[in-house]
Amino acid sequence: MLDANVNNLELMSKEELVEILTKMINGGVALSFNGRRTAQMIQRKVMPRVVHINKELSYNDLGGKCNNLLVDGENLQAMVTLYKYRGTVDLIVTDPPYNTGKDFRYNDKWDTDPNDPELGSIVTLEDGSRHTKWIKFMYPRIQMMYSMLKPNGILAICIDERELFHLGMMLNEVFGEENRIGLINWQKSYSPKNDSVHLSSATEYVLVYAKNKGNAKTELLARTEEMNSKYSNPDNDPEGNWTSGDPCARTKSEKDRYAIQSPFTGDLHYPGSGSWRNTKKNMKTYLEAWGSKYVEKDLGDGRPKALVIKGAKIPVVPVEQNLDNNPTVRMEEKDEQIIKSEKKALKIQKSGVMPILHFLKEGYGRPRCKRYLKYVKQGKVPLTFWADEDYDEEFVLGCQSWEHSESGHSQTGMNELNYILGRGHDFETVKPLKLIEKVIQLWCPKNGMVMDPFAGSGTTGHAVLELNYLSDSNRNFILIEKGEKDDKYASTLTRERLKRAITGERVDKTGNVKVMEEALDGGFLYWELEQKVDAKAILDLRRDELVDMVIASHWEEDKRRNSSIIERIDKDYQYLVGKNILEEGFFIVWNGKDSVGKLDQDTYMQILKEAKQEGVKSPYHVYARTQSYQTNKVKFYQIPDKILLHLGLNENSDRYNNEEE
Repeated sequence: MLDANVNNLELMSKEELVEILTKMINGGVALSFNGRRTAQMIQRKVMPRVVHINKELSYNDLGGKCNNLLVDGENLQAMVTLYKYRGTVDLIVTDPPYNTGKDFRYNDKWDTDPNDPELGSIVTLEDGSRHTKWIKFMYPRIQMMYSMLKPNGILAICIDERELFHLGMMLNEVFGEENRIGLINWQKSYSPKNDSVHLSSATEYVLVYAKNKGNAKTELLARTEEMNSKYSNPDNDPEGNWTSGDPCARTKSEKDRYAIQSPFTGDLHYPGSGSWRNTKKNMKTYLEAWGSKYVEKDLGDGRPKALVIKGAKIPVVPVEQNLDNNPTVRMEEKDEQIIKSEKKALKIQKSGVMPILHFLKEGYGRPRCKRYLKYVKQGKVPLTFWADEDYDEEFVLGCQSWEHSESGHSQTGMNELNYILGRGHDFETVKPLKLIEKVIQLWCPKNGMVMDPFAGSGTTGHAVLELNYLSDSNRNFILIEKGEKDDKYASTLTRERLKRAITGERVDKTGNVKVMEEALDGGFLYWELEQKVDAKAILDLRRDELVDMVIASHWEEDKRRNSSIIERIDKDYQYLVGKNILEEGFFIVWNGKDSVGKLDQDTYMQILKEAKQEGVKSPYHVYARTQSYQTNKVKFYQIPDKILLHLGLNENSDRYNNEEE
């Protein structure tokens, strides 16, 4: 999309102009806007922040071992700070500001200093540059979301019609158009608004992209009782309940486009515009189950050899008959062999279990195939309005519609939030739990990680907790939220919703908070982002602050996920501060003079003493300023260099390096 205002070309850099011209010459489509180059590069200039782990605001954190995080901070800076989680997230599902003139804020300082922590002022509908500001705001965040995802990770991002096209083009550029999985329009309301002048918009959208579509997987949703009720067992088939399914596949396979002869009528049946779903060998077995012998025969119809009753008369296939649209060739007069076949077939039909391949209208209609409930996929494919049939073949999500009965609607989301927190929370739009749960079920494995960089009221975290309870899964979440100075959503609304989701507390009709729902397992750590990180900032940290920084930043390439979670040990040790899931001890050498010390032999002997007392194992992870004593029982991390590296900062400079490998 080239900017309609050609005067903006004068404001663009040389690099922006070259990029636009190159795409025009090559026939490509480019999203062009003033400040494009800055928006593309700005995330590399964002510095990580010092992390403070707020124990009072954390809830059920299992002594620091909890994998769920609620991060209080600006989301671009937060994703940069969460460097150890880069490339580990299975699903990002998020609901960014929609640029409605009510909720989107932009800080003009970000154009030159993306590290400014303020959110800026509301961008009004009267602001002529509101679309450009929204794109400049979203572009670096989409880049960071891409970096946070696993190679098979998925981004599902909610949007309305105001920025749908801009968002789609940004996602095409960052993720690649070939990695788009689908566009879902979900029914946010079930009745039109009376104040609409032209069209009343009842839908919003979810754009779904894979980091690499070839590696991504879409799961099935749980089957419903209504779906299973379509299966019965009228003939007491020992295989169990079944339904009558189409024996034809929609795709054409020329070798499977032959005729079969009905054992009841002698008619020839073709597979229409598709082909038979089963192999020819199986089709012959199914037909012979009706009591007659079948053979292959060339009918001169331009198709592979047909399966016909041995010795029976064959109907003449009219040259003018379109076998795709009119797939049955009638037998005008039955011969003796057809009559014998009919008698055998009727006897089998009346006496017991019908064969897998059967015929409608008591045997005198088109062929159908038994589909047994125990063999169909134990789930349902996410197609438009949940098509009734069970699919045995690969499907494409494409552009789909989710009606409110399947995905909830906006008022449901508001009612859920009111029930948990009471009225007066100032949130005007809240996504329903059902919508977010559905997205999570489809694109996050049962032990996966879900991230939401625009956490808002915390619907995503609540959905993860509820799904874990309902489906015996073990998903974790990372939520990022900031809020304004007067209303820190993360510490008030978001945090309180998550806590009440866990405790089962709700607000009754009289406004009192009490336990009204079943409690959910889980908890979360509450992280607060503070000043920018650089070498001096780390060296100036107090001991407790440095402990938080190590816990937040530590990871190891060879065992990144589990061993990077450090349980804090709050005991009166000189050096020991925590342990990981492997029971390996973590130590920070503090010299007692409010500064970091060095690892020497005396320090090591004290580390051994504390390790024995607490029962932690080697290797001992030791953070210190310098090292003069070495042993194979110690992994040494130099402060501040190693912490900077763990936060994605170059050891020799403080410049954040977020280049893709």
